[in-house]
Amino acid sequence: MHIGVAGNIGSGKTTLTRMLAEHYGWKPQFESVTFNPYLEDYYKDISRWSYNLETYFLAQRFKDLLEISRSEETIIQDRTLMEGVHIFVENNREMGNLSERDYNTYMQLYGLMMSLVRPPELLIYLKSSIAHLVANIQKRGREYEQGISIEYLDGLNRHYEEWIGSYEGRLLVIETDDLDFKDNPEHFALITDRIDAELYGLFK
Repeated sequence: MHIGVAGNIGSGKTTLTRMLAEHYGWKPQFESVTFNPYLEDYYKDISRWSYNLETYFLAQRFKDLLEISRSEETIIQDRTLMEGVHIFVENNREMGNLSERDYNTYMQLYGLMMSLVRPPELLIYLKSSIAHLVANIQKRGREYEQGISIEYLDGLNRHYEEWIGSYEGRLLVIETDDLDFKDNPEHFALITDRIDAELYGLFK
């Protein structure tokens, strides 16, 4: 089984992915951030590095999906191939950071890739306000993230809502603003109860 965890920058995807993997005995699949060769340059000059960054992410996520499709384990993935396209690429296109030529080339690659793989059996979306995202970004203190603008985060959030609103697969939406699932076991249990209900028909 393939489970995806989706959400904006600072929504808690990586933390929740790690905790759910430990709780259920699932195999976690994390996206490449620490070793991404374009990330720091991207945040310094988004328009210059958008196509490079997004194409790198596309290749890495497609590679991850191929590995997931061959596995017999239940794998929980931190950020999916689909949201990289429908959120981050669309946002950069809207902001003028991707030319139509680069966008069209990118979407051709995406279409070919999606013809070879399947979306997750369950998508967990962490819905967060801008204030909550900013607080989390500041708290974790990654230097390259400190220059992210409110406008950029707001654009991503809008695209997330549009994408989730039309998502046709199995979906679980978790509003995170009032949850501290990392440090509060009761809050984490609220999430696992909902996952149990969705996957196993329990507690409905």
